[in-house]
Amino acid sequence: MNEHVESLNQIKMTVIDLAIKFGPKVFVAIAIMVAGYFAGRWVGKAMAGGLRKFDLEPPVRDLLVRVIRILVLGMFAIMALQNLGVELLPLIAGIGVAGAGIALAMQGVLGNVVAGLTIIFTRPFRVSEYISIVGVEGRVENITMFSTTLTHADLSRVIVPNRKIVGEILHNYGKIRQLNITVGVAYDTDLNKALATISEILQGNPRVLKDPAPGLGISVLADSSIDISVNPWVNVPDFGPAGGEINKALVETFRSKSIAMPFPQREIRMLGNAT
Repeated sequence: MNEHVESLNQIKMTVIDLAIKFGPKVFVAIAIMVAGYFAGRWVGKAMAGGLRKFDLEPPVRDLLVRVIRILVLGMFAIMALQNLGVELLPLIAGIGVAGAGIALAMQGVLGNVVAGLTIIFTRPFRVSEYISIVGVEGRVENITMFSTTLTHADLSRVIVPNRKIVGEILHNYGKIRQLNITVGVAYDTDLNKALATISEILQGNPRVLKDPAPGLGISVLADSSIDISVNPWVNVPDFGPAGGEINKALVETFRSKSIAMPFPQREIRMLGNAT
């Protein structure tokens, strides 16, 4: 019983000695880390305010702010470790060895990070632009270090890993798109009247942009019709609705102005007497 009590007293004394020896250092280290956290937030906010003056994409600003916060917090962490008497060189060497192993195990993730940095700094596309790549297309909603998020016309989201984007052929539509509408009229139609009517329809549609000007002209002399190509420009969100509205207006206006829209037909002639 006495041995047990002596062991407890020894443990108690050891704990008290450690608390007296390292307690103030631990307290100071915690205070340093807390100060580093708030200093990082303050520096990050100040940097974010300064970066708004430059023409930078939101992902670039967020990345730079995060990096500066991590650097500030890292400086305070080094100060805290030094206060605790930790040898930094062996620690850095150990972190380097562990980092090499982690890098080998996370090649795909690191590939996304490198590709994300490439996208962020080379800016082949920006947020709110419409792009088509690797078989998918949509409006760029967000660009992160690991992936790019596209919003589709059917209200779905497409998440594309960044490593699938870099090195691929990218079609960037920007913020506007051009409709490709074809309407056929009969060969005896007054073409000037038909073209003027189409121009009025385009001018009356609020979704159609005035600049750049719509493309309009005769595209094909088909078997049963003269095909007119109608290529107005619209904002990306209006691409779907505008096409339906223009097609409806073309049919209704052509009917009201007696402009014939012929259907395909063939003329068969019987030569000689059937036997």
